[in-house]
Amino acid sequence: MADLFDPKDLISQADAAKLRGVSRSSINELVTRGRLKTVEIGGKPYLFRKEVEGFEPDKGGRPSKSLPDAQKRATGQIRASNGTSTGATKATKKGGKK
Repeated sequence: MADLFDPKDLISQADAAKLRGVSRSSINELVTRGRLKTVEIGGKPYLFRKEVEGFEPDKGGRPSKSLPDAQKRATGQIRASNGTSTGATKATKKGGKK
C-alpha cells in the first residue's frame, strides 16, 4: 500500500519558490532534474513542504582532488608532468630580460 501523507504538507511550485526566495522556474528545474519530488493531484504538481525547507543546493564547481595530493602540490612536493614544479614560483632575476 502506498505511503499516506497529509495534504496540508503539500505546497505548489509557486509557494515553494516564495518559501525559498527563488523563481518558480528554478523550482521547476529542480523538479525536472529530480532534486525535488512532486505528487500530482488533479493534474497539478505539488511538493512536500519539509523537502523544500530542507533542500540543500549542491556546492557546485569542479570536484576537488584527494586531499593528500592537493597538499603535496601546494607544497611543491609533486611535480607536474612537464617537469615543472606546481608549488611556489621561482623568484625572477633582477634587471629583467635583455
